Amino acid sequence: MTSQDEQKLIQLSLEGHLDSFNRLVEIHQDAVFSVALRMVRNHAIAEDLTQDAFISAFKHLSSYRGGVFRAWLMRIVRNATYDHLRRTKRRPETSIDKDIISFSETLESDERSPQEWAQSGELGEIISHCMGRLSEDQRLTVVLVDIEGYQYDEAADMTGVSIGTVKSRLNRARANLRDCLQAHPEHLPASMRLDSREE
Repeated sequence: MTSQDEQKLIQLSLEGHLDSFNRLVEIHQDAVFSVALRMVRNHAIAEDLTQDAFISAFKHLSSYRGGVFRAWLMRIVRNATYDHLRRTKRRPETSIDKDIISFSETLESDERSPQEWAQSGELGEIISHCMGRLSEDQRLTVVLVDIEGYQYDEAADMTGVSIGTVKSRLNRARANLRDCLQAHPEHLPASMRLDSREE
């Protein structure tokens, strides 16, 4: 869908055409849900937050002032996930659907032994734990850039901060993740272990 087509759907939605807004939901719901899920680490809660985000978007559509519509939606889901985490005063859930574990997905291979697959599952749990130790801002930045693959300028638009702030948060988050992961060297691939690298 072109940007012009999307803007037409937005205009029709503002005029009260619910079908047009539902089309916008269909286009963006997977991206919004993915970010919510990786932030709260709980499938059911992520579904609720995604639904709440779109309801809020529909109610406040008149406040949309142009620009990238997905970025506007992401700012809404960002606020929803932050509110949830602060309201519950807890870190993200440590359990998550096994097929959505971050980072370890790229390490999988069809030629792995049963022991290697078991280690991969353990690594996924450690990564989930380490993600949960990040601040909300750092975690969201990692999710958007390193996991979802958005560019720095896109992540900046989605989080409402400068590109410099995105880069700074990402650098701190990566350092914190690296330190956390190095505390469990027995589960890391050899290439990721500090003691396996030549000085």
